[in-house]
Amino acid sequence: MTRAARRPTVRRIYDPAEPGDGVRVLVDRLWPRGLAKADAHVDEWPKSLTPSTELRRWYHDTGTYEEFRRRYEAELAEPEAAEALDRLRALARKGPLTLLTASKEPDRSHAAVLAELLTV
Repeated sequence: MTRAARRPTVRRIYDPAEPGDGVRVLVDRLWPRGLAKADAHVDEWPKSLTPSTELRRWYHDTGTYEEFRRRYEAELAEPEAAEALDRLRALARKGPLTLLTASKEPDRSHAAVLAELLTV
């Protein structure tokens, strides 16, 4: 029997790493501006889990969070993204997992959607 996945923590990548972060996963497609890779303490960077450029632009220009979530979940059903999501689910079962994003509103970002999907 496998352990149930804990809900991952969602944090801004610019916040300092904390001892309880566990595995730190950057879930943005682009590396955050002004942040040295050595200072980020990122363990994994699965770019296949990030929203498409088109979806990201649509959301920031005119989209609603609810519709963004629906479209993003559809993108996550694609084989490469689904495989990466399964990998994160396995990591979440093993211990703490922190999803990192440069988003100014992490609770209304793709990272929040991922955190919910990883606890299902």
